[in-house]
Amino acid sequence: MSEESDATEESKADVSTTDEAKKEAEQARLAKTFRLISGEEVLLTKRPSMFAFLGMYILGTLALGVHLFFHFAESFDPENPVLNLLVAFAELSDDPKLPFGFVFVMLFLAWMNRLINVSTSGRWVTIAIIFMASTPLIIGIDALVGLVIGIFSDSDAGNFIPIDYNFFIFGLVYFAIFMGMTYRYQRSFHYAITTDAVIFEHSFLLSRSHRRILFDRISEVMVERSPVGTLLGFATVTILTDSGVGIVEESTGSRMSGAIPGTTEREGDSTAEKAGKGILRSIIGLLTYQRTIRVVRPDPKHCMYNIRNWGKAKALLNEKHKEHSQSNLLRDLKDTIIATSDGN
Repeated sequence: MSEESDATEESKADVSTTDEAKKEAEQARLAKTFRLISGEEVLLTKRPSMFAFLGMYILGTLALGVHLFFHFAESFDPENPVLNLLVAFAELSDDPKLPFGFVFVMLFLAWMNRLINVSTSGRWVTIAIIFMASTPLIIGIDALVGLVIGIFSDSDAGNFIPIDYNFFIFGLVYFAIFMGMTYRYQRSFHYAITTDAVIFEHSFLLSRSHRRILFDRISEVMVERSPVGTLLGFATVTILTDSGVGIVEESTGSRMSGAIPGTTEREGDSTAEKAGKGILRSIIGLLTYQRTIRVVRPDPKHCMYNIRNWGKAKALLNEKHKEHSQSNLLRDLKDTIIATSDGN
C-alpha cells in the first residue's frame, strides 16, 4: 500500500510540475506578445468573437453577389423595377472593355459602406472594394491601349494584361481573398488584463499599435451590447479615462461657409429688404446649424471589441480598478496607520 501511495504522490507531483512548466511557458509567451514589464503577469486575455466582424463577411458576400449578378444578367427576365434598373446597369457592362455599370455599382457599395461608418468602414475595406471596382476598368483600358498601339504600329504589341475580366471567376477569387483577409483582421486584435494594466494589441499587415492603460487612470467601464451581440452572446467593453480615451468628437449637421448668396446687404436697400435678407440669413443659418458632440464610439484598437464572456472581463476590470484607485489606497493607508497606532 505504501509503495502505491508513494507512486500516486510522485505522479501527482509530476503532473503539478508539468502544469507549472506549461503555465510559466505560457506566461513567457504572453509577456513577449504584450510587452509586459518585469514582475507583471497576465490575468485574462480576450479576442473579438467569431461574429464580431459579421458586417465584413456580409459586405464580402454582397460584393460576390454583384459579380454574380453581372455575370448572369443576360439570363434575367425581371418584372421588378429594381431588378430592371440593375439589369440596365448590367447592359452598360456588355462591352468588356468599358464595364461602367459594374464599376458604378461597386463604387456605390463602397460609398454606402463608408457612409454607414461601422466596423466595415475601415480604410483597408474601402480600398479593397474600390480595387474590385477598378480591376475590370484597368483591364479594359489596357485592351484599348493595345488596340490603339496596334492601329498605329506594324507589329502586334498585344496587351500588358493578357486576360479578360470574367465576373464569375474574379468574383470567386476576390470573395476568397476578402474573407481570408477579414478573418486575419479579426484575429489581429488581442486584449489582456494584467496585474498592473489593460493592454490593447493590434497587428495587421504593416499596421502596429499598442496601448497600455493603468488601472488608476480608468474613470469608467462601459458595456455595449448590440441586438446581434445579445443573440450571439458577445458585447463590447469600453474603458474611459480622464484623458478622454474612448471618446471621440462628432459633428452633426452641416455648416455653410462664406456669405450666403442673395442675403448680402447693399447700399440703397430699403428697410423691408434688409429685414427680409436678415430673416433669410436666420432661416438658412438654422437649417445649416452644426454642433459637435462627444460620443463613445467603440474602436477595436482601443476597447475590448465584441468579446465573449464579457461579464468576467468587466468584473475583473472593476476589481483591479478598485484595488488601484486612490480612495482604496488611502483607505488602506488609514487602516495601516490605525493598526500601527493601536499596536503602540
